[in-house]
Parts: sequence; C-alpha cells; structure tokens
Amino acid sequence: MAILAIDQGTTSSRAVVYSDDLRVMASDQQEFPQHFPRSGWVEHDPEDIWASVAATARGAVEKAGNPPLAAIGITNQRETSVVWDRRTGQPIHNAIVWQDRRTADACAALKADGHETSVTPRTGLLLDPYFSATKIAWILDHVDGARARADAGDLAFGTIDSFLIWRLTGGRAHVTDATNAARTMLYDIHAGAWSDELCDLFRVPRSMLPEVRDCAAHFGQSRADLFGREIPILGVAGDQQAATVGQACFAPGMMKATYGTGCFALMNTGTTAVRSGNRLLTTIAYQLDGQPTYALEGSIFVAGAVVQWLRDAMGLIRNAADTGPLAAQADPDQDVILVPAFTGLGAPWWRPEVRGAVFGLTRATGPAEFARAALRAVGFQTRDLIEAMRRDWPDLDQSVLRVDGGMTASVPAMQFLADILGAPVDRPVNTETTVQGAAWLAAHQAGLAGGPDDYAGAWALDRRFDPQADAGRRAALYDRWGRAVQAVMAMG
Repeated sequence: MAILAIDQGTTSSRAVVYSDDLRVMASDQQEFPQHFPRSGWVEHDPEDIWASVAATARGAVEKAGNPPLAAIGITNQRETSVVWDRRTGQPIHNAIVWQDRRTADACAALKADGHETSVTPRTGLLLDPYFSATKIAWILDHVDGARARADAGDLAFGTIDSFLIWRLTGGRAHVTDATNAARTMLYDIHAGAWSDELCDLFRVPRSMLPEVRDCAAHFGQSRADLFGREIPILGVAGDQQAATVGQACFAPGMMKATYGTGCFALMNTGTTAVRSGNRLLTTIAYQLDGQPTYALEGSIFVAGAVVQWLRDAMGLIRNAADTGPLAAQADPDQDVILVPAFTGLGAPWWRPEVRGAVFGLTRATGPAEFARAALRAVGFQTRDLIEAMRRDWPDLDQSVLRVDGGMTASVPAMQFLADILGAPVDRPVNTETTVQGAAWLAAHQAGLAGGPDDYAGAWALDRRFDPQADAGRRAALYDRWGRAVQAVMAMG
C-alpha cells in the first residue's frame, strides 16, 4: 500500500507517492500563476490551485505505477483564505494569499482600539494582515452580496487544506485541522474551539467555518473518479507544522527552520502554550489523539525570495545555485548589509510598512558583495528569531537547529547560519520534510507507520554545520545587522 502526499505551496503544487515505509516512489510538481492586483496585494485563483493539485496527484500516482493507495495526506500554505459557495463549490473571489497586506489599515485600527489584548491571549497571534480573519472580512465586504449570503449560511470559508478537501470529497466534507485553524485568528488554541467573540470582532459568521480535527484523523473520502476508487484523507497539517513533524521535533526545546520563499522557525514547547513577551507567535505544532502540542514560531517574510530577487530583479545570477559561488568571491573587507524587508519585517518586529535597504556600499561593491549580503541576511534574521525564543524560554540551552527547504542546499548559507548562531545546524538526508510530515501523519492514522518515537528514530543526518567564526567576529557582524534593522525601522 502507498501514501499520496499533497504539498500545496505558495508558488507551486506538488504530489509525492510514498511506500508504506515512507520511501519516495514518485513525485510530480507544477507551478501556477501569481496575481498582484495592486502593490502589496497577492492573490491566487483557487481554480488554478485545484487544477495543479489534481494534475500533480494523478501524475505522481501514474509515475509510481498506480499502486493501491491507503491514504492521502495534505500540507498547505497557511493563512491563505478562500470563500466559496456551498451549493456550487465555486469561489466567490480569488484566494487572498498569506503575503497579502491589503488589510494592514484594518489591523492597525483594531490594534489602536485595544483589541490585540483580547486577540493574542486566545489565539497566540498578533493583529496582522498575515492571518486569515481580516482577509475573510475583506472578501465579504467587497464582493457584491457576499455578506448577506454568508449571514444566510450559503458561503464557506477555508484555508487551502479545507478547500482542497471540499474538492477532493466532492463537497461532502468541510473540515480542517487544528494547525490550520490556529492560523486564522478566529480559533482559541487553549479551548480548542472557534471563538464566538473573535468571530464577532472580525465580523465573520460562525457558520462559514469548518469543523476542526486532529492532524491525524479521518477528513473524508476522495471522489472515486479521481483515483479509481475512494481514498481516505487521513493526515493534514499546515506547511510549517508538517515540517516540524517531518523533522521529528517531538521533544520540548527542539527547533526547526524551514527555508522556502520565507523562513519559519518553530520551537516545540510541549503541552505548555508559552506566551511570548518578544512578539513571537504561540501556535499549535501538531495535535494527536486530541492533545495539542504547542510551539513558539517566528516568521521571516523573505528568505529564498532574496535569491529570487538577485536573479529576477537585479539580474546578478542566472539560477539560485550561482549565489554561493558568487558570494565566495566577495571582498572580505566589505561588510555590506542587506535588510530584505521587501514586504515589511516579520518577527520579532512585525513592521509591515518598513521597506528594504542596503548599507555599507563602496565604489568597489559589486555582484559578489550583494550575493554574500543576501545569504547573510537569512542567517541574521534567523538569529533574531532564536534570540527571541531564548528570551521567551530561559531554560533553552544552545540547541541544535534542524533545517530544511530548498535553501539548505547552499553550503555557504548554512555555514554562515551556524557561524552567526554560534550553534550547530543539522541538515537531514531528506530536506523535503514538509511533504514527508504530511505523509507520516496519514500513514500513522492508516496504521502503516508507528508513533512519534518510531519516526524520530528513523530521522537521518546528512551534514552538521559547526560554527567556525570566533565570538568577536560574530558579535561585530550581528551588531552591525542590528543597527541596520533599526535604521530601516526609523525610516518607516
């Protein structure tokens, strides 16, 4: 028996077929269009997402030789919001993507009125357009007749997992998991339930929301016409939580950082939901057998995207793999600092209005120095997150950081990360841990895989990056970064 794992990301959809012992049998991937209607607005056509998921799922199954499927697992871009008609299943507006900033003014107004003091204790989140609640309200307020239809119970909301399950099951299941629910700003992560008070605050009818289940649970049966017979959907988690599972970060204090378009670092805090005093997020890492495991999370909006910027906007490289060799040619006497706040600063600053800047330019600064500054920016931002986590969790020692995602292939980036953290960085054999986490959840629920301890025992190290820079150099570089961040925030 095999497991089909669907990884629906920000720029592409991918499907991977795993054997019952979680070996990759085949995969398929497809990009889909990005829409930018205005500055700071980011949208996806849900039909493009569905088409790419259906195509890659079928493609991966065919490439694997059409094995019998025991279950489907899903992981997805979080916070991205879809509203659709319950009768027709058709979206009433494009999906508003997690990166979208159109509701920044609405969030600022709610914060000015003192509402963050009631939102954060319940949800673990900050009032920011990143999360789903204000996106839902925007759609209801800007699509003709939408609010009246929502009030009448005719519309459904979902994060991408919920929308895909609706389509996979032919509209028979309107469900989500606890990790995705926790990113909406409508879910009380302590009570384990939607909050009527938050629904009222954000003007989101409770009837729009899906049923919330564990990460390993029965989410419904796929339509028989998709794969020749109905297949149970047994595992769901948001992408960063799925990566936490995939990295086997099951013990309190374990940390992982995933480097994709952005970077998301999570630290397992066990059954304790640690309230951050440093503007990190308190979230659900995963939920099994009705028991949530919590995490502190820090979000960096621009990580791998800075390499895309070097390629697409600056024309300094032809492909991402060129970045490391180019950076190696940089003048060691130039400490150019790039603050890549292209869409604002994420944790621990949460300043959506800030924009990027470059410091330390000389007449001799060229492409090599820009490339090195881009790779270093990812390390600097990660240290900001780890420092904030350490302040929130004083007992945290100098822990190993487990890393995954496409950017971990860059040896210079990972070595600098270890140097600036002053701590080991572990890269696993399998750096595609997000989709594997979804596969394990489904396999575990199907009875094909053991428990967390069994899975953790199979985690395999590819390479450990130990810090090589001396403490003085590390401190000087990080101080320079800190002053650059303060400068961009001062400029607003």
